[in-house]
Amino acid sequence: MTPFPETLLQRLRRTGVVAGFPVEKADQGVPICRALLAGGIDVIELTLRSAAGMEAVRRICAHVPEILVGVGTILTPGQALEVKAAGAAFGVAPGMNPRVVRAAQEAGLPFAPGVCTPSDLEAAIELGCSLVKFFPAEPSGGVAFLRSMAAPYKHLGLQYFPLGGLNEKNMLEYLKEPNVPAVGGSWIVQPELVNRGDWVGLTARAAAVIQLLKNTKT
Repeated sequence: MTPFPETLLQRLRRTGVVAGFPVEKADQGVPICRALLAGGIDVIELTLRSAAGMEAVRRICAHVPEILVGVGTILTPGQALEVKAAGAAFGVAPGMNPRVVRAAQEAGLPFAPGVCTPSDLEAAIELGCSLVKFFPAEPSGGVAFLRSMAAPYKHLGLQYFPLGGLNEKNMLEYLKEPNVPAVGGSWIVQPELVNRGDWVGLTARAAAVIQLLKNTKT
């Protein structure tokens, strides 16, 4: 097994919530990340759902080095290579595509493929993955399903990164699981705030999430 680097897992655990978002314009990425950092979130998953995504990744890596940049919706081997070249720290996919996983491994890009069935999970294990994206988490059955699916593989020490349908009301239930270092927070970066350039509002949303996590730990 080629483990997801422990240093990256520790960073995920410290933040707890990874802000996931796409961009419509390449110049939106940097101010989004600076607003998230001001609110206490220092790990992102920028999803490649627009033509501007890859350039935004490059700009964030160059201008906001304090943030840990993950890139999501990696669907092709070529994208995995581009993401690594752009400077991202890790990659994520919604599904389990062996060609993409192998390309990421060959490029030296820590990678978490998407799984929602035991068969998906075994395919990921076969390729040496130790962190997987549980997606779509809530529609697939939520925490109860994750526990059931993960149980036969517990001895392998696999870690799960749930995304899909999570919010501030259910995220804590996932984070109580010992095999969940962090959850994906796609609700945090609201498109209307980005379109208005309301970075103060975005910082406030990030800070509210971090405060909720702190309240739970105390």
